[in-house]
Amino acid sequence: MVELALPKNSRITDGKIWPKPEGATNVREFGIYRWSPDDDLNPRVDTYYVDLDDCGPMVLDALLWIKNNVDPTLTLRRSCREGICGSCAMNIDGANTLACTKGMDEVAGAVKVYPLPHMPVIKDLVPDLTVPYAQLRSIEPWLQTETPEPEKEWRQSHSDREKLDGLYECILCFCCQTSCPSYWWNGERYLGPAVLLQAYRWLIDSRDEATGDRLDHLEDPFRLYRCHTIMNCTQTCPKGLNPAKAIAEIKKMMVERRV
Repeated sequence: MVELALPKNSRITDGKIWPKPEGATNVREFGIYRWSPDDDLNPRVDTYYVDLDDCGPMVLDALLWIKNNVDPTLTLRRSCREGICGSCAMNIDGANTLACTKGMDEVAGAVKVYPLPHMPVIKDLVPDLTVPYAQLRSIEPWLQTETPEPEKEWRQSHSDREKLDGLYECILCFCCQTSCPSYWWNGERYLGPAVLLQAYRWLIDSRDEATGDRLDHLEDPFRLYRCHTIMNCTQTCPKGLNPAKAIAEIKKMMVERRV
């Protein structure tokens, strides 16, 4: 497991210790990062106790139990609860993952929950993803063609379709993006593993006709080449994808176009 840096805030202090649920005999301790523009004690880690007999098995279940039963001010993102939307991405037990698919039984001792690292924090467990989404828009992640649009659909062979496996499944949770030291230090210029995986998804799509323009956009000392193959991105991806391989394939395409 890779220990990841904390969010871009000042030194963390001990916060409030909430009482254990009355009458509960099976409890689990949670240490949760708290930060709010309206609080004086920032940032801090509050301690909560969850009644496991009244709660589901996932970390997200526990966070919602805390919000519903203990502290309604706790703020987090979540939506599908099925590992599909990527909304509940956060740092749990030192690694970026999805709270909805991370079981409490996978963590030893107190469960430590922080927002995605090295990103500005809007409130508590909600990071500001403005920059990575702007970078995603910059690669124009949609099909681009010059030939007239077909009457029914853009056709693709089975073998060409298989090239998209391991790419299209990305849910843009940005777990990989925020686990990358190169992105931590060059986030304004380096596109990062999540965005580059998305870029390769369109570069390798046989139906797309903008390959040259897409590669021209990536031909930059920082946008692509800040990747140093550290592999944090591949290790932390909750969908089991390999952004590092996608980045290597883009670099290979860059070399081949020069030959």
